[in-house]
Amino acid sequence: MTSTRQAVPQFVHLAAHPLRWQLLTELSDSDYRVRELVARVGEPQNLVSYHLRLLRDGGLVTSTRSSHDGRDSYYHLDLDRSAEMIAGAGTVLHPALRMTPAPTAFEPSTPPTVLFVCTGNSARSAIAEELLRLRAGGRVQVLSAGSKPKPAMHPDTVRVLREEFGIDLSGRLPRHLDTLADHRFDVVITLCDKAREVCPDFGDDPRWIHWSIPDPATSRGSNEDTYPAFQATAAEIDTRIRYLLPTLTERTAQ
Repeated sequence: MTSTRQAVPQFVHLAAHPLRWQLLTELSDSDYRVRELVARVGEPQNLVSYHLRLLRDGGLVTSTRSSHDGRDSYYHLDLDRSAEMIAGAGTVLHPALRMTPAPTAFEPSTPPTVLFVCTGNSARSAIAEELLRLRAGGRVQVLSAGSKPKPAMHPDTVRVLREEFGIDLSGRLPRHLDTLADHRFDVVITLCDKAREVCPDFGDDPRWIHWSIPDPATSRGSNEDTYPAFQATAAEIDTRIRYLLPTLTERTAQ
């Protein structure tokens, strides 16, 4: 008796190619532009662009136009989608290989120090700071700052953290990067394409990560009209932090 022939799961088909696997590995840690990926994988730009297009078509990778240089784009690995596709591939091979979510325990031997950076420190980086502090249960030292900080937090930043996560930002003001010049950080995460280009070197070889996330404050209209953009931004940052936490543990243990 012959077995029923099944199509190769999409994740296996996409990830099995050595270059595509290398690109996925690079993007699992940070968002990158094409020319940066070319340098990291050591392959021609036309070849890298071709395989990025296949990963985009397959739903594993997305791209966003740079807010600093509109001619450029940042590529991002959708980790939630990757997890779904990997789980589906295991189930196709054998029902017993159904995957369950990994535990989210975060118990570093030494609390890592993390800095989030954007331009104004009134929206994205402030949201990231508070959500990492919340999700890590205080077991991480985290700050945020801006290259050109605003005079006050955006009202929708205050609102989304209060209504969606129960976090009170009363009295909190944006912080300037210059005030942290003497600090040491294990991880520096830029959330603004422009701030990435001007972020200073903090020494001691920190781990540099970039999350290319559009500024929700650029949405036009009243605060009521822009609030959905802040909700979406906070949800995306929360998802990225969920995947960041296990890597902070690994980095600290090294």
